[in-house]
Amino acid sequence: MQVALGLKAHSGWAALVAVGEDGGAPVLVERCRLQLVAPEDAEWAKQPYHAAHGLEPEDARELVARGVRSARRLALHELKSCVERAAAAGHRQVAAAVIVGKPMPDWSVEQILAVHFRMHQAEGVLFRDALVHAVEACGLRPVPVREDSLEKRACEVLSARPAQLAAAVAALGRAAGPPWSRDQKDAALAAWLALHSGPKRTRN
Repeated sequence: MQVALGLKAHSGWAALVAVGEDGGAPVLVERCRLQLVAPEDAEWAKQPYHAAHGLEPEDARELVARGVRSARRLALHELKSCVERAAAAGHRQVAAAVIVGKPMPDWSVEQILAVHFRMHQAEGVLFRDALVHAVEACGLRPVPVREDSLEKRACEVLSARPAQLAAAVAALGRAAGPPWSRDQKDAALAAWLALHSGPKRTRN
């Protein structure tokens, strides 16, 4: 079965839902939580910009760079494991949707640290970018999806009404069991959308 992933990041972790399709309906393949911060680094790596606040400029830049490298390394490790599990089960992952936010200006570390809101924004971008980097490194087709237009885009791509999409995602949740919160619902819808994005799919 051809499978697509949906990924929704938070500070230090991401919700992942893998979806295939059978007879036009989405099928749950996997639901898990990706760890994007090592336990020993959790005190600072979940919010590296906050941890860098107050440091000398050079030290702040280095700490943020360490956070970026760590998030990318862990995202790649976690995603590779997911790809390997899918392959072992006979599935072929073809795409991965990463739910993203509004674009952020190309601020320097110093400019980000000067405004508290920017630190939160930059940390959100950091973990989403780590997921995109991992998707590309795994050879999957990246499908960035803005969170504020996810439902609209899914309706267009899947030729369905919002109520139909909600019912299909709810059915996936019943198959998965808890947790099935907004994170998993959004990731599942994004995965289903990604399955129909890009080149025409071959039959399963």
